[in-house]
Amino acid sequence: MDANNVLGEFLRARRELVRPEDVGLSGGGLRRVPGLRREEVATLAGISSDYYLRLEQGRDRNPSVQVLEALARVLRLDPDATRHLVGLTGTGRRPGPRGRAAKSAQVPVTIRKLIDGWTTNPAYVQNRYTDVVVANALCRALSPNYVPGVNLLRTVFLDPTARELHRDWEDLTAGIVASVRARAGADVDDPRLVELVGELSVRSERFRGLWGRHDVVPMRSRVSKLSHPQVGDLDLYCDKLDIGDSDGLLLVVFHAEPGSRDAELLGLLGSLNAPEFAGRTKADEQQPQQRRGDAPTADEPSADGS
Repeated sequence: MDANNVLGEFLRARRELVRPEDVGLSGGGLRRVPGLRREEVATLAGISSDYYLRLEQGRDRNPSVQVLEALARVLRLDPDATRHLVGLTGTGRRPGPRGRAAKSAQVPVTIRKLIDGWTTNPAYVQNRYTDVVVANALCRALSPNYVPGVNLLRTVFLDPTARELHRDWEDLTAGIVASVRARAGADVDDPRLVELVGELSVRSERFRGLWGRHDVVPMRSRVSKLSHPQVGDLDLYCDKLDIGDSDGLLLVVFHAEPGSRDAELLGLLGSLNAPEFAGRTKADEQQPQQRRGDAPTADEPSADGS
């Protein structure tokens, strides 16, 4: 990541994803680069080729909103990606916690008590880097990855058990990378984010390709398709809620359609693990666990074989 030219990186990556025929141009002729040429983007956006080149190279970082919106139309950006593009120039950006300060986000006691009282809804809290901060008993039964100290971004790409758990692993990995980009905005020089992206870019070809696309999608509710070793396949709604005044903490809640087979399986999962939950003390629940997804041994491939 080039923290000094986030706008140019985004424009270049998105330009390479647009086919000439998508914007009414002929795709014929030899093309040395994928997607649109710089001069084609400039012409379609109604700006000079030299000005667009300066934008990509980071020599001009203050384009007007009108220019950015014109570029967004050419690059076929959706409203979320368009807002992200405008935010990369500093327009509408809100300063947020950085580095060590962001790691110190504390889960409100009321939220801990709330999710601990849920016996039919797996729930956990994650920070802006996708570290699990706290999880309730049923969530820990749903996956060994939902425990404090685990980084879900690292785990989903590097831990083979995560791919076994998630039947929708392809969609999940694309979504989590796009949402991390959306939450980071222009703050790509955050030390913790740089560390994570660097590690995963080296160790996972799948991550490297997704990060390079510069897709941007905010955290949204989804249906999580799981394959649990104890109860089998589960389709659970997964809702993500911002926790106010918490430095980017998200409350993630799973729930099943009332009266459905999935609801019955969640109840069975809770029953099967009831003795284990009863034996855990409050101190145990709040102790960070060893991270999953750490470096595999020489004989262990990563989740995507990279």
